[in-house]
Amino acid sequence: MDVRAFADHDWPQVWALVAGAARDGDTYAYDPGMTEESGRRAWLRPPPGRVLVAADGEAVLGTVSMGPNRDGPGRHVANASFLVAPDVRGRGVGRALVRAALETARADGYAGMVFNAVVATNVHAVRLYEQEGFAIVGTVPEAFTHPTAGRVGLHVMYRAL
Repeated sequence: MDVRAFADHDWPQVWALVAGAARDGDTYAYDPGMTEESGRRAWLRPPPGRVLVAADGEAVLGTVSMGPNRDGPGRHVANASFLVAPDVRGRGVGRALVRAALETARADGYAGMVFNAVVATNVHAVRLYEQEGFAIVGTVPEAFTHPTAGRVGLHVMYRAL
C-alpha cells in the first residue's frame, strides 16, 4: 500500500467512497442524495487543501481530505476527513492515512489538527484517533441522526502537532 497525492484518475474510486458514506449515513453528515458534483466540491478542497489516497496499484483503498480548519486567525490548525473502502477496513489503511495526514500537516506548518464532528458511534475511528494521540475535547449531544442508533453525539477531537 502506498499513500500518495490524489490524481484526477482517482476520482471515480474516491467518489464511490464519498457516495457510499453519504448513502450509509452513519459516519458523515452528507446528504444521501449528494450529487457527484457536490461530492467533488466537498472532498476536493482548493489549495492549500490536499487530498491523499491510500492505493494498492491502481485500486484506491481509502482517502483523506485535509486543509485549514478555518480561514484567517484559525488557519494554523488543520482539519481532516477520512474514508476507507468497506472491504479493507481493519487492515491498517485508516491508520496509514491518519499518520500521513499528521505528517503532511506538520510539514505544512500547522500547529494542530482538529476533527470537528466524529460520530460517537463510530467507535473504531474514535479508538484509532485516540491511539494516534487525539483527545476528545468536547461532545455535542444528539447532534447527529444515526440511521439505526437515533440521535447520537458528535465528538470534537484535537491533537497538537
